[in-house]
Amino acid sequence: MDSGPAIFAGAAFALFGAALLVWTGARVLHRAPVAHGVSPATSITLATLAGVSFVTLGLWCFGRI
Repeated sequence: MDSGPAIFAGAAFALFGAALLVWTGARVLHRAPVAHGVSPATSITLATLAGVSFVTLGLWCFGRI
């Protein structure tokens, strides 16, 4: 019973992180801005770090099952 919330949280974090990484990669490949009004290097770095952090958090949640 206690594994249900961990599965949901892990799936939500992992899916969001993966989607953020795919979106950031697509924006970079098309040379489009990742965030308007921010330097490209900063926005790419922060978006990538956030995506990796969410995927890692999702995997950690799955490891707690």
